[in-house]
Amino acid sequence: MILINFITLLLLLYFGWAVLYQLIFSVAGHFYRTPSPGETGQYRRIAVLIPAYREDAVIVEVARRTLEQDYPSDKYSVTVIADSLQPATLLALRELPIRVIEVAFAKSTKSKALNRTLEQLPAEDYDIALILDADNEMAPGFLQRINLSFERGASVVQGQRMPKNLDTPMSVLDGASESINNHILCAGHRALGLSARLAGSGMAFDYTLFREVMPQVKAIGGFDKELELRLTRRGIAITYDAEARVLDEKVRDTEVFSNQRSRWIQAQFSYAKIFFRPALRSLFQSGNRDFFNKALQMWLPPRLLTPGILGLAAGISLLLGSTSYALIWSGLLTGNLLSFALGMPVYLFKAPHRSALRQLPAAFLATLASLLKARRAAASFMHTPHGEQEAPEKE
Repeated sequence: MILINFITLLLLLYFGWAVLYQLIFSVAGHFYRTPSPGETGQYRRIAVLIPAYREDAVIVEVARRTLEQDYPSDKYSVTVIADSLQPATLLALRELPIRVIEVAFAKSTKSKALNRTLEQLPAEDYDIALILDADNEMAPGFLQRINLSFERGASVVQGQRMPKNLDTPMSVLDGASESINNHILCAGHRALGLSARLAGSGMAFDYTLFREVMPQVKAIGGFDKELELRLTRRGIAITYDAEARVLDEKVRDTEVFSNQRSRWIQAQFSYAKIFFRPALRSLFQSGNRDFFNKALQMWLPPRLLTPGILGLAAGISLLLGSTSYALIWSGLLTGNLLSFALGMPVYLFKAPHRSALRQLPAAFLATLASLLKARRAAASFMHTPHGEQEAPEKE
């Protein structure tokens, strides 16, 4: 019984910290205000980089739409990094006024593709590097907003990723998860003076800084997390512009959802082990709380697992006759659900999208299954396919 109580206490401390952490930033997110756009002093030269691994179904249309931004055409260029695209896709891309750089690796990753591309692009030609996914669509004015953020002195900017599709229950839940991330990890953190998260796309960097940091990034999955940690370690703040919107295709089924989460979970806990001690030293030696916060964030339990675990713990405690523990677990569950509710998009509570809430148990099981796939995600890049015509994954 002593051992059981000790383990229970450790679990209560861990989940209690996680719930409190997210609740604080979820409340803070409602006090964040996106800076006013201000005046355009100069139009910076922007390199729009789009890694495309087996994205034949979507990349041509995405590249075409990227050329439609209301930003001076001589001040930005589009580069598609073509990895394992079909010859017909390459031909269609080369008919557009864009640069196509073909890459090939034994094991493909986004970080490898970007680093190979940076080796081929002239360092002096650009001021900003903007990363998009092969399924992303920039909202009108996106590049204008990014430029204005740099005008105000930013070195790294994360735009707001929003769902491009809400056509299945899983895509609705994935879109809601993105919204919660934006609220807690971007708006909430900026409201309290800390760096926003990097989301993997819709993010812009000072070009010189990006060329310096990217060669250090060796991530198989979750390269954005490694970038967060390396940037904040250097004292670089990551700002957030909620008005710079980019549409991102959400996953449509539980299998892809599970694969995607396994990649994220593996990356998160790998970086937690690598960076936590250096971040702790940096906190005490130089007061770098931003870096420490990012490393601490890596220890948060997977969001979709947390309410299920808390609910199970409350139920088991009640069955075992431990009313006090049941009340504590129930209190944590309430705080956890409140932190999510504060960041949920309004559409989730309206028809027809609210019916997707019935799929939460399936999402919980898919996230649980992703833990079993984490080892595979550490060894090879698990691609998330996009579009209706989905290409097979690379072995």
